[in-house]
Amino acid sequence: MADNSHKANKSSPPFKGGESAKRRGGLPRSKEKINNLPHLKTFRKELRNNLTPAEAKFWKAIQNKNFEARKFRRQHSVGNYILDFYCPSEKLAVELDGEVHFGDAARQYDYERRLFLEHCGIKVLRFENKLVFEELEWVLEVIKSNFGWSERLDNLE
Repeated sequence: MADNSHKANKSSPPFKGGESAKRRGGLPRSKEKINNLPHLKTFRKELRNNLTPAEAKFWKAIQNKNFEARKFRRQHSVGNYILDFYCPSEKLAVELDGEVHFGDAARQYDYERRLFLEHCGIKVLRFENKLVFEELEWVLEVIKSNFGWSERLDNLE
């Protein structure tokens, strides 16, 4: 299994924002820029240049609109969170998790992170690294089945 310990030590902190964000509990205003904040640029680039083996295999399957003609980005940030992969047209984040995500502290962090991203209108799908190697087609099918999730949600309301 891939060693993701480097990610655990460099995990992105929750969005803090300025004074206006503090009044709203740290959540951004709809017009505030929250994607790819400049202070995370170097870190995002470092992560893109040092993909885990699972991330590299997954990226090869989805890059250049190879998967369902959808554009995915690697190491895209929303607020102060850096997503492994993000499909802007679908508002869908894909996270690949190694063993570091199975502890209680990591689970709590991932839960808070998911809540923030959902507030921003982004759905998060999580997969264990080993599934990318053992069941890549299944992982891709699960992702595909979530395309259009926000439209389906809108139709229910």
